[in-house]
Order: sequence, then structure tokens, then C-alpha cells
Amino acid sequence: MRFSCLLTLLGSVLLTGCSSLMQPVDNQAVQAAPQDRAQVVFMRSAFSGRGIDASLYDVTAGTTQFVGILSNDTRIAYPAAAGHRVFMVVSEAADFMEADLVAGKTYYAMITPRIGMWKARFSMWPVARDPKAEYSFQSKDFNDWIGDTKLVTNSPKSLNWFEKNKFSVEAKRVEYWPVWQKKSPADLELRTLKTADGQ
Repeated sequence: MRFSCLLTLLGSVLLTGCSSLMQPVDNQAVQAAPQDRAQVVFMRSAFSGRGIDASLYDVTAGTTQFVGILSNDTRIAYPAAAGHRVFMVVSEAADFMEADLVAGKTYYAMITPRIGMWKARFSMWPVARDPKAEYSFQSKDFNDWIGDTKLVTNSPKSLNWFEKNKFSVEAKRVEYWPVWQKKSPADLELRTLKTADGQ
């Protein structure tokens, strides 16, 4: 019985080929962040895990705010309050990224697939100014990450999907947040968007 419940929970938050739930933005250029808020651009461009979509959330202060659904070769521009924020990506599991944001600045993050038990899982990585970072503005690939991804935004279909899956998403946050909190300070440092990473 417990196993069947687990499968139901997994199935409700796994998105397979659901990019049609989001809608493309007419102006594909990344706009400047509003002066009273920061902006985080989440990007996904990878060869593996192409058939599985990832859902994104702002879970700062223990609340779960839907950001959108990211399929391969898409990006989402999310206006966020300045200060310390916590973001979550959900597929088979949940993973997190922390951020220290300044109003009027635009930040970038990469969503990358990794091997899961049944489906792809995803991680979130800051795009940093440090040229030695896993993902960096100094990388020759940065312009490709922007050019090869289509800017999308929520639609009634994606918002409806979230309303139907709130329970499962929240269960993922509750299950995996304690795992995140056990990471070492060095690991958390690598997975945090820093104030200086804004443009």
C-alpha cells in the first residue's frame, strides 16, 4: 500500500513533455530588472533528461510560490524580492539553491539533470562571476545558454497544473529540505547566488 502511494506521489509531480503548459514570451530579450525587485533567470539547456520537465518554486521562509515549468531549451525570468531567497526545483526529488539578491539586478541560474531512481532529477546552479565556478559568466558557453533557450512564462494551463499538485510539491519540500540543511558550508557556498553575481 505504501509503495503504491509513493508511485502516486511521484507521478503527480513528474512532468513528461509538458512544455506546452507554458507559453512563449513575445519579446525574447531579457529585460532589465525592476528597480524595486531583483530578477532571476532560470535556464535549462542539456542533452540528457530532455524528456522530463522540472517545476520551479520560491520557497523562502517556508512558503511555496510557483515560478513555472522549465523544459529543455527554455528559460524563465522571475522577479523576486531582494534579500535572502531560497529556490526549489522538483522532479523525482527536490533540490534547492539559495540566493542573496539586490534590487535592480538580474541574476542567472542553470537547471541541470542528474540520474534518479526512475527518472531524471535536477539540480540548481548559480551562474557566478567567478571564472572557476561550475557555471560562470566568463564561460564561452554563456551566450549559447541565452541564445539556445526560449523565454517562457506561465499560462492558465501551468497555473492549473500547480493548483492540482500543491500537495505533492509541498511533500517534496518537507522531505528534501532537511537533506539540504545537512550540506556542508562549502557545498552551500557553491550553490548560492551571491550579491555580486547580479548584473
